Amino acid sequence: MRRILIVGAGQAGLQLALGLQHHGYDVTVMTDRSPEAVRRGRVLSTQCMFATAMRTERALGLDFWSEEAPQITGVGVSVAGPPEASGASGAGAPAIDWLGRLRSPAQSVDQRLKMPAWLETFSDRGGRVLVQPVGAGDVAHLASSYDLVLVATGKGELRSLFARDEERCPYDRPQRALAAAYVHGLGPRAGQEARAANCNLVPGIGDFFVLPGLTAEGPCDILFWEALPGGPADAFDGLRDPAEHLRVTLELMRRYVPWEYERARGGVELTDAGATLAGRFTPVVRRPVGELPGGGAVLGVADVVVTNDPITGQGANNAAKCAAVYLAAILAHGEKPFDRDFMQASFDRYWDTAAGPSTAWTNAMLAPPPPHVLEILGAGGRIQAVADRFANAFDDPTDLGEWFLDPRGAADFLASAAAAAR
Repeated sequence: MRRILIVGAGQAGLQLALGLQHHGYDVTVMTDRSPEAVRRGRVLSTQCMFATAMRTERALGLDFWSEEAPQITGVGVSVAGPPEASGASGAGAPAIDWLGRLRSPAQSVDQRLKMPAWLETFSDRGGRVLVQPVGAGDVAHLASSYDLVLVATGKGELRSLFARDEERCPYDRPQRALAAAYVHGLGPRAGQEARAANCNLVPGIGDFFVLPGLTAEGPCDILFWEALPGGPADAFDGLRDPAEHLRVTLELMRRYVPWEYERARGGVELTDAGATLAGRFTPVVRRPVGELPGGGAVLGVADVVVTNDPITGQGANNAAKCAAVYLAAILAHGEKPFDRDFMQASFDRYWDTAAGPSTAWTNAMLAPPPPHVLEILGAGGRIQAVADRFANAFDDPTDLGEWFLDPRGAADFLASAAAAAR
């Protein structure tokens, strides 16, 4: 029986561990936090899982919350107009406002629910769990006892095992200041017939997202600011009081996305004491083969080697897809050695099918929109096929290269969509 060590107990690490366990591998998971510590802690992310990623969970019987989590059936896009459009001090009413319909529903489950339950399931099925701080030296010490070591957490010095891929890294600093809050009491979006993940683009300020989700206290909504660094919405550094975090979130909504703020007029409250999160990080792509002190190689997983800004909501989706790609590669490899060539080829498959397209899309969304993207956003309000295709790109970003990321392809698609709509 082949022995595999996975360092990290997040979406990718645990999904891969449970998949390998299902196929009879001897798997050990190392993590620095117990299930109870994760449950009692702060929110970890603003995940929204779309259909393709959720299918990878369902294939392993891990979709424990499919009946409880709200069904997200659309993606709403709003672009704020100039302040003078409404006389407000911040952004005016939306200049663009439409809803794209998803072919299959998406869902968002608080990772403080998901990760502890998955880790306990892994343990209950006979998996070995080591709860302890993990450094590069620890991994090097243990590596000789395993056929393959995968690093699925980039905390601390572990990320230093993986060299930066300069050709794929256009950034040397954070592109957004991030602030999330999980709340109860948010009302429905006026005039919106579907339960949607709403993306609000505020030129010169940043972006604001509202996601229906599920937390331990039941259904909730996630309020998420992606602020331009140094701008008016970059206002969360140093806030330690969750109540103050929520107050600032709502005030920014009132000023810049008043159509979303209307949903909060009935009174919203945080779901729990750990319901807020703020910070920033630099998007980066690293080389997938990590070199251990003293020799030996390990394979980087998901966010460890491809860390994108969450503006396109691809983090958890890519993690699930990475786990599925690596699981298939390991199963197909049989008894052959897990050498560097295997590691590189596994990552290359993940990059080509998931991480590469989503990285290109994310980087495009972080930049000021070019004219053809503005045309697409405008057309979404007139042509339902345009809105729907954009919405479903959250599930499958590989589609975007043919039109959203290509001016000529965009023109051809808009022309054909307009003709079909007439």
